[in-house]
Amino acid sequence: MQNEKVLQNRTLNALIKVLSHRVTLHEICQLRGVGYNVVMMIPRYFQDLNTFMRPNKALVIYGPRQVGKTTLLKNWLKTVKEKVRFVIGDNIDVQRVLSSNDLPLIQDYVSGFSLLVIDEAQNIPNIGQNVKIMIDQIPNLKIILTGSSSLELAGQIGEPLVGRKKSLLMFPISQLELKTTMNNFDLRKNNEEYILYGGYPEVVTENNKKEKQLLLEDIANSYLLKDILVLDKVKRPKVLVDLLRLLAFQIGGEVSLSELSSNLRVDTKTVIRYLDLMQKSFILYNLRGFSRNLRKEVNKKSKYYFYDNGVRNALINNFNPLSMRNDVGQLWENFLFMERMKKRSYENISANIYFWRTWDQKEIDLIEDRDGILHGYEFKLNSIKLKSSKLWKETYPDSKLEIINQENYLDFII
Repeated sequence: MQNEKVLQNRTLNALIKVLSHRVTLHEICQLRGVGYNVVMMIPRYFQDLNTFMRPNKALVIYGPRQVGKTTLLKNWLKTVKEKVRFVIGDNIDVQRVLSSNDLPLIQDYVSGFSLLVIDEAQNIPNIGQNVKIMIDQIPNLKIILTGSSSLELAGQIGEPLVGRKKSLLMFPISQLELKTTMNNFDLRKNNEEYILYGGYPEVVTENNKKEKQLLLEDIANSYLLKDILVLDKVKRPKVLVDLLRLLAFQIGGEVSLSELSSNLRVDTKTVIRYLDLMQKSFILYNLRGFSRNLRKEVNKKSKYYFYDNGVRNALINNFNPLSMRNDVGQLWENFLFMERMKKRSYENISANIYFWRTWDQKEIDLIEDRDGILHGYEFKLNSIKLKSSKLWKETYPDSKLEIINQENYLDFII
């Protein structure tokens, strides 16, 4: 009885800290140690969706499954005073009404509501055309759509909602968001964990490493790959998985389509199609080479980065500590590339991005073309002199170049 009271007091004190905003990320996670299933809320970058709502425009929230889109919506809706209709796109009745093109039926369906929220909107046939009807014909109705895959949703809403939508892309949890609950010391201390296990909310809040691995395997197999297999009727799923595993070992390296085709024993068109599917489903990001026609530069090939390090490690079934791995440099590069992408996206930093390489193997990992000025970044665990710096500065004298390492990486991504 006394032990139970102690546990209750510990939990109550921890919850008081949560409510008073004096709790850190790992203090909340430690609550699992007293046997209580406390749900941790990590503040996301998009907290107040009111700031993104526009008259006569739909708000579209994209992002992979399991990154917290629905949680974000439900938490925000608790603060909304207007009358809301929240529906899920895989509901048959919802699909019947919102794919009908029947204005009187749709008007009757949303009558009395000032906000319509459609979760997993990609599951509703012809959703783009019907949202257009609502925007054009039903005054003062606000609409929010979410989609776990741009594969279907972008295709359905692209043309009908030109000029009628505002889009937000939601990623796995970023270091920028973790900074609201942790200081720089704690971020550095736990950096290896983020490099190995990534940023999916359920993974970040799980304290047990074995459970983290199981969660990531489930995310990779049951959510991300399943979306591709279902939505585009992929006939050879093994090829898809083998392709992802090949790319997992080539992070930071240029990818040859003909080499991938040869290794997988499929034609190049199939490889291109599968790569496109994985980009649209937020598994891979394709980075192109930069060139201004210098003869020494190479720009025909691409690099591919994973949206999440944890998913990448789940695909190759390797969660060994960094001290036991030979791919630390690749993990570091993928981590920094995606965290920088999250920062650019969330803070509206406009930039065209590339990598740079010459025929004699001089290279720079990331080039950001911002307002006509080239900013080069090389990702290294330790501060070393770059072999490519002299040629880069000679070729682009007005450009900037910086090494991003363990000492300065937080300035780069948060």
